[in-house]
Amino acid sequence: MDMKQLRRYLTNLSNNLETKNHKFLCARLGSLKSVFPFNEYEYILMFLLDKKIITFQQYEKLREKYVSSNPYLELYSIAPRVFGEIWGHPHIMDIDNRFKKPSKELDSDYKGQYDLWFDGVRVEVKSCRAINTKKRGNLIEKALGYASDEPFWMNYQQIKPDMADVFIFVGVWVDKIIYWIMSREEIKKNKYLSSQHRGGIEYQIGITHKNISEFDIYKVGPRKIGKTVLEKGEKK
Repeated sequence: MDMKQLRRYLTNLSNNLETKNHKFLCARLGSLKSVFPFNEYEYILMFLLDKKIITFQQYEKLREKYVSSNPYLELYSIAPRVFGEIWGHPHIMDIDNRFKKPSKELDSDYKGQYDLWFDGVRVEVKSCRAINTKKRGNLIEKALGYASDEPFWMNYQQIKPDMADVFIFVGVWVDKIIYWIMSREEIKKNKYLSSQHRGGIEYQIGITHKNISEFDIYKVGPRKIGKTVLEKGEKK
């Protein structure tokens, strides 16, 4: 169950309200101010519960269904500037404990130019969340499921191809996480690589609903991330 399906379900339930209550709810939603975690969905559910349109047991079942369908939705609440560092890097390290935070002891040339160290391979990790490009609102409101037919965009920024041997791109949807792994040379040759700033040394790659299939050759499952990093980094 995605947000669109939840909205449809609540709308159908609201149609069971008495006419005066239905009109009141619609009017109230039109002027409702939301502050996390008190939003319009919470208001509708409480209103329906108060008017005995649903029971608490029905609410619990609905909540369980929605939460189980959107296991990664909470990742959309993390601030964009820190999403990669506080979630992305540890996430990759949790998948394979051979990934280490780099240091002078591991790499005498290390000066903060890449994210992780993996048995001699310098690794850069970039994480993005798929967002609906047609919808306005915060990231949670624009979050998408992997099977959604809505247009999406993920922009992997601050790419410095010469600073790492291998690049791991992590793509997050509310119900799925995808991993793409590219070598330094594959990054440089990628036709979607473009300058992030005119005259700068940083680049970006955008993955969208239009080109995502072109990245299938780089896609790997979580169990093969370590092996692929070694292969791409020529450290077999």
